[in-house]
Amino acid sequence: QMRLVESGGGLVQPGGSLRLSCVASETVLARDAMSWYRQAPGKERELVARLRGGRDPEYARSVQDRFTISRENAKNMVYLQMISLKPEDTGVYYCYVRDATSEYWGRGTQVTVSS
Repeated sequence: QMRLVESGGGLVQPGGSLRLSCVASETVLARDAMSWYRQAPGKERELVARLRGGRDPEYARSVQDRFTISRENAKNMVYLQMISLKPEDTGVYYCYVRDATSEYWGRGTQVTVSS
């Protein structure tokens, strides 16, 4: 069973930046999607960004031009660079991988944007 471990969350002021990282315990094929989701208090989990081999990255409209997803296939890692953070970006951020047969979730990392 693949395990995903996120890191890099924390408390940041509005306008600040954070970089989230996620490492998979097993090889993730380049063609398989690696994604970031988030869940704000009292809200449903939502897709933030997704990256699949050979395709352009996909972003939620609310983070377009502020967040950048990237991956390092040789290390089985995916990153989420976040700039110009807003209070509404607050939530638990989850790493997600879907391969041909299964899907996997990390436990999440808390991001809090507050002054």
